[in-house]
Amino acid sequence: MGPLDETAAELIDFRHSLHQCLNPWGDALFELCDAVLCSPSRVDCVPALSLEPEFRRSHGSLYKALAGGEVNEEQLRRLLIDHRPKEWPNVFALDASTWARRDAETSPERGFHYSSSQHSGSKPIVPGWSFQWISQLDWANDSWTAPLDALRITPAENATDATIRQVRRLVATLEESNGVGASPLFVFDAGYDPIAMGDGLSGVNAQALVRISSKRVFHFDPAPPSGGRGRPPRHGARFALSSPETWTTPDAELDSHDLRYGGVNVRVWHGLHPQLMARGRWGKSGPLPIIRGSVIRVDVEHLPKGSTGVKKTLWLWWSGPDEPDLDLCWRAYLRRFDIEHTFRFVKNTLGWTTPALRTPEQAERWTWLVLAAYTQLRLARELVEDLRLPWEKRRHSSRLSPVRVRRGFPRLRAQIGTPAHPPKFTKPGPGRPKGTQKPPRTRYPVVKKAA
Repeated sequence: MGPLDETAAELIDFRHSLHQCLNPWGDALFELCDAVLCSPSRVDCVPALSLEPEFRRSHGSLYKALAGGEVNEEQLRRLLIDHRPKEWPNVFALDASTWARRDAETSPERGFHYSSSQHSGSKPIVPGWSFQWISQLDWANDSWTAPLDALRITPAENATDATIRQVRRLVATLEESNGVGASPLFVFDAGYDPIAMGDGLSGVNAQALVRISSKRVFHFDPAPPSGGRGRPPRHGARFALSSPETWTTPDAELDSHDLRYGGVNVRVWHGLHPQLMARGRWGKSGPLPIIRGSVIRVDVEHLPKGSTGVKKTLWLWWSGPDEPDLDLCWRAYLRRFDIEHTFRFVKNTLGWTTPALRTPEQAERWTWLVLAAYTQLRLARELVEDLRLPWEKRRHSSRLSPVRVRRGFPRLRAQIGTPAHPPKFTKPGPGRPKGTQKPPRTRYPVVKKAA
């Protein structure tokens, strides 16, 4: 069996296993996923997907599948992990994206979440649902990722605690699925609490890399007590990121070069800890913990896109077993932005946040279908024919973008078939009895959490 045959067999196996994760309304949900993949244009109207030849049912079945269908999330999560690219590094990016539901008064569990494109009261927040994705990253010169998990964070949950549970669950599943190998590295943007991540993931075979502000101040461990009277100090010398005079000689340093960023200098200081305050997460009774980690400074010669002479600095907080791999850390964080391209593609092309679904459970089902659709595109990268437009350049099959893979997926789908069963002939039902009046749906206010 050749490499292409193995890839095709993997895609077919994934599709059959995906069909087993959908029940009830599994056939309709599966064909809905195929309609998303085979639609000739971007998904901007979900009911219109029922007109695609891949969806052999009516638009009523589409609505009923989203309303009454079920997705075995644990089974599908394990399926995505089993089909993740084994040759990719154990580097995973986490980020949350908002599904805006501004005027959906009958939709429960809406909260105010960050949105860069929509505002409420001159603030970059919008009512809706927040979904947090975990995607595996690659070093290749493209924007492909491998989404492995999605979690809806409710307004009643603490986002940090939910993130820690999500990472712990993924690490456990990775260890059960043929072993995880090297300690996986999870990369977070500046919106996450780096100290809480290090504390919550202690004892887990995982590394956390979080971007931190240049205004942060850390401390070294204090000198050993001299035997005098009084309480020994808990914090040693200051290490202020904005004050070079407080820095000591770095514990390790790395000089590298990148085609996009030019010269790269990486320095690390081990054994630092912040001075915590007795509030928020640390407001419980008892002594405040000392949470140690490593501070990493990354200096790049310039940013991509032809800019020169503009030196940029990045500060990172690392926590985990052993010591950080500096070359892995700086490359991993700069590749974290690939998940932004994934969000843009699934929103603008696959229509992730397009449906005006009423309940968050329906939104979760649709989200898992979008994850499965994107995974099929990744598995089909080297199987589809490049149906390039006249003004597009030729590319090797391994270099096709998600948009161009999707363009050729209908032909591939016709060859590999579908595990979904054809619909059975039925007669129209009696409908709603005359004179029936449904009560108005319950209105739910947007949950506003205290600052």
